[in-house]
Amino acid sequence: MPSVTYTPASSFTTRPTLEGTFGMSASTHWLATASSQAVLERGGNAFDAAVAGAFVLHVVEPHLNGPGGDMTGLFATAANPAEPVVLMGQGPAPAAATREHYLSEGLELVPGAGALAAAVPGAVDAWLLLLRDHGTWELDQVLSYAIGYARNGHPMLARVGSTIRAVADLFTEHWPTSAAHWMPKGRIPADGEIIRNEEYAQVLDRLIAAGNGITVNAEADDAPAATREARIDAARLEWREGYVAQTAVAFLKAPHRHSSGTDHAGVMTVADFAGFSACYEPATTLDFRGYTIAKTGPWGQGPALLQTLAILDGFPDDHLDPSTVEGAHTIIEAQKLAIADRESYYGDADVSLDVLLSADYAAARRALITDRASHEFRPGAVPGRAVFTPPLRTEYVPPALAGSGDTTFAGVGEPTVRASGETRGDTCHIDVVDQWGNMVSATPSGGWLQSSPTIPGLGFCLGSRLQMTWLEEGAPSTLEAGKRPRTTLTPTLVLKDGQPVVAVGSPGGDQQDQWQLLYLLRTIVGGYTPQQAVDAPSLHTTSIPGSFWPRTWTPGGAVVEDRLGEDVITGLEERGHVVTRAGDWALGRLSSVGRDPETGLLTASANPRGAQGYAAGR
Repeated sequence: MPSVTYTPASSFTTRPTLEGTFGMSASTHWLATASSQAVLERGGNAFDAAVAGAFVLHVVEPHLNGPGGDMTGLFATAANPAEPVVLMGQGPAPAAATREHYLSEGLELVPGAGALAAAVPGAVDAWLLLLRDHGTWELDQVLSYAIGYARNGHPMLARVGSTIRAVADLFTEHWPTSAAHWMPKGRIPADGEIIRNEEYAQVLDRLIAAGNGITVNAEADDAPAATREARIDAARLEWREGYVAQTAVAFLKAPHRHSSGTDHAGVMTVADFAGFSACYEPATTLDFRGYTIAKTGPWGQGPALLQTLAILDGFPDDHLDPSTVEGAHTIIEAQKLAIADRESYYGDADVSLDVLLSADYAAARRALITDRASHEFRPGAVPGRAVFTPPLRTEYVPPALAGSGDTTFAGVGEPTVRASGETRGDTCHIDVVDQWGNMVSATPSGGWLQSSPTIPGLGFCLGSRLQMTWLEEGAPSTLEAGKRPRTTLTPTLVLKDGQPVVAVGSPGGDQQDQWQLLYLLRTIVGGYTPQQAVDAPSLHTTSIPGSFWPRTWTPGGAVVEDRLGEDVITGLEERGHVVTRAGDWALGRLSSVGRDPETGLLTASANPRGAQGYAAGR
């Protein structure tokens, strides 16, 4: 393991010296943070470091993300700092993934687990694209950390074990390849036990070999690609068209159990794999209190955070403090309005962001906020756009499970925080800033071990992002072949005077931007330090249609940490919020890195909840 200083649940501050600084990294696992920091200390830049850490996350946090999943990133380069860029690693629906096919299979919702929930994997291609265009290291150098941990082993997190325990019956009864992979000795590995994933190590070996012009049998094939960029492109081609795509497609042709309680075959083809290529997109931005906040386009939920900020910008500062009754109430009500628009208008479609982010529209939405909690679904009116109202279910039982007494499915949804505050897991997040000012914020997710059966020969499974699409007609996010699902993955970049100053993000599904909003308000308006903002009491609303199967909502619902205080919690209840107390340290999975352009001061913060987040720097 790399010998790198790391600190759990704490902040780092590094001042520039005559020798310069190496950079800062923060992630949801110490081995990923340590790997990123090792790259920085050995001369790599922020992009080399982020890619190295991301592939390690595939290995050490398989319950939170995997190579069969997706990712969304935001970055700014030292050469062009004023233009934040989106790294788009969200694959689309396969060609045969149509609402007509799913309805013909007897489904009412896109399943939350099983191969029919899988979009085309996008994470690996996106990370390799970033490395090709903005990194400096060779592919074998960057992947060496992940290969080492996969082949030689790493200590298993207790939460990996608890995840396997939750789905053990599913594995043994319906997904035997997952049982064989995750319970290889007929039992769940113990906390701290060394576990390995040789199959995934071999997958990464194949990618490196492709760039070197070598077949899997180590026989000479073609000459090695002439440039670093060409070698990485050869690896991308191998991923999309070679062994991985062929093996996954062949395996998922067999029917297997889905969250619907019924068995179905996958519809992914090699052509679907081959047809996807990650890309870059301009960021969507909003100016707020002297800062520019950068998010993805409306194929992600990111602009809903910008809408919330636009609504809140019309309130005085004392209405923006989440630690008061007035502030918490105002923030929750603004979020409900913005997220209602997310459900009605966002998707991989022509979305009127010029209207949704305008000052006039924000003022009209702001006027709807009163001193009482709304229990209604209230999207706004956008000229020329039909309003889509999703099914507003407070509970859902699949027909196949009705009357069985078994109304849940162990592997469904994004592993995040339940309405009760119980943590099932999370996604992953990684932030890196280097000594030159390159900065990246990225949220990899999907393909967690409970998404669908483990694919023999690959050591991972496909993701389940298509569950975020609707089978109802008329939605901008209705399931449609070739369209991206409206993802929840939503990293953030903050700029000041045209310079990137903060990269921040969080796991947490529908809560990701809600928790990031609190961070932004506390640091920009409240004057908190990054670590103080991460540590401060958190809250979020559940009075929104869930993005994950079974897509229910709690009208008026608000989930709070108990340490928000009795006065604030009671005040919210008196205003009509249906409050769920989650415990003292239960909500929020934030991490961040920052850079002061004038002094070169670097900072990083990590989340103390769950003793899982780490920050490192020197």
